[in-house]
Amino acid sequence: MGHARKLFDKMAEPNTAIWNVMFRGYSRVKCYWEVVVLFGRMNRHGALPNCFTLPMVVKSCGKMNAVREGEEVHCLVVKCGFKSNQFAGTALIEMYSTWGSTGNAYKVFGEMYERNVVAWTAIIGAYISCGDMVSARCLFDLAPERDVVLWNTVISGYIELGDMVAARELFDKMPNRDVMSWNTMLNGYARNGDVESLEKMFGEMPERNVYSWNAFIGGYVRNGLFSDALESFKRMLVEGDFLPNDFTLVTVLSASSRLGALDMGKWVHVYADNIGYKGNLFVGNALIDMYAKCGIIENAFGVFNCLDRKDIITWNTMINGLAMHGHAADALSLFDQMKNAGEKPDGVTFVGILSACTHMGLVRDGFSYFQSMVDHYSIVPQIEHYGCMVDLLGRAGLLEEAVNYVRKMPMKPDAVIWAALLGACRIYKNVEIAELALQRLIELEPKNPANFVMLSNIYKDLGRWQDVARLKIAMRDTGFRKLPGCSVIEVNDSVVEFYSLDERHPETENIYRALWALTIQLRSYGYVLNLLDVAQGI
Repeated sequence: MGHARKLFDKMAEPNTAIWNVMFRGYSRVKCYWEVVVLFGRMNRHGALPNCFTLPMVVKSCGKMNAVREGEEVHCLVVKCGFKSNQFAGTALIEMYSTWGSTGNAYKVFGEMYERNVVAWTAIIGAYISCGDMVSARCLFDLAPERDVVLWNTVISGYIELGDMVAARELFDKMPNRDVMSWNTMLNGYARNGDVESLEKMFGEMPERNVYSWNAFIGGYVRNGLFSDALESFKRMLVEGDFLPNDFTLVTVLSASSRLGALDMGKWVHVYADNIGYKGNLFVGNALIDMYAKCGIIENAFGVFNCLDRKDIITWNTMINGLAMHGHAADALSLFDQMKNAGEKPDGVTFVGILSACTHMGLVRDGFSYFQSMVDHYSIVPQIEHYGCMVDLLGRAGLLEEAVNYVRKMPMKPDAVIWAALLGACRIYKNVEIAELALQRLIELEPKNPANFVMLSNIYKDLGRWQDVARLKIAMRDTGFRKLPGCSVIEVNDSVVEFYSLDERHPETENIYRALWALTIQLRSYGYVLNLLDVAQGI
């Protein structure tokens, strides 16, 4: 476009067709403001727009949220005699629907002498975007012509509202369904947590594309079925009809990171490089996240350094990964590199920075970064930022300051903040503040018996066994049991989950025999089992 603009600027009197070429070029590269500015220059030169000019300018105003300019262009549409033009009218409808102005959109629709299916789709989409499915469905029923795009638009509207029954009913009535119609339903079932219907519909599809597989695999990930997601990915590769795209790879890497399936993640890394996604920003970000969550921070940093282009997600993922693994100094150093590279930090960045300060005990620096977030970047602190500050004070032993900080917060502290304070109380054996934190936790989560465990351990450390017994009874009185923690391990290309005292695995006897042998070996090095921790007994 730079070369095109230089040639264009040398033309003495470009005609309307040449102006349109420039508008179309800027639109294709998403330089919408250039379209609006250049259209103003066109008007000053006295060139007349035609039915192809105005829709492009209107769409650019909508994309830029340029309300005043958009209304001015609407006036020109009327003055130039294009009020009833299908292309200009459709563009205006889409512009007003983008701004949530359904009344203006419907007014434009009513002024059109002829309405094609695109215009009907635009006005129905305007009502759907405002959540008015009743009006959208009424217009759909009145539409004289319906193509597959219009059907898919209304089905998507029902899915957005979570009404899968109405969406399926309309899907079943479709005279002609394309693969996008099936994919729309797949995404709907995935979004609404109906895995059984997702699997059934995927099996019934007459044809699939890579987006079908993405919806299927992504549905498993969205609903926490990460092992099923990996198995489905393997099935996709075995069937071999389609190569994965970057979205597929990102989804699979997300599942690998959630499971801690490092071997699978490494395999996907090599595979992605081999099929042409080496250096891909989205895949690179997912690889950094996967390696960081699987504990291989060196590999994460290697991927980070190999990316030619980095966005805010790249920097945030690496900074948070370093902070999470105790490389706090490296995280703070990378933050300086980020600023030097001209990337503006956001709220997620500062969660990582404040966490790094917490791990290093940098109380003064933590408050300095917190203030910088507000003063230099105009970021409004959220509850997670305040949670980091409470954790920072608590880990540093400044428990009284932490309580005062919680009381001065502009929003109500949540259970995570009080739990962080309770955890710090065990380190420093502060019973009074621990009892206060537990009281607040009981108010916020009355059905969570795990909140009693930390205070019980504090009482146990101080030898206050009567208080331990009292809490044990109070915990049982809630009527709920503490959910056991689940661990996963990757063995022989599959992921196995297990709980404490788990006996479900077919190799249970051999596993416990190996554990007992390890325990004996540990004891020979002076290890003593901690059998008194009431976290095991309650």
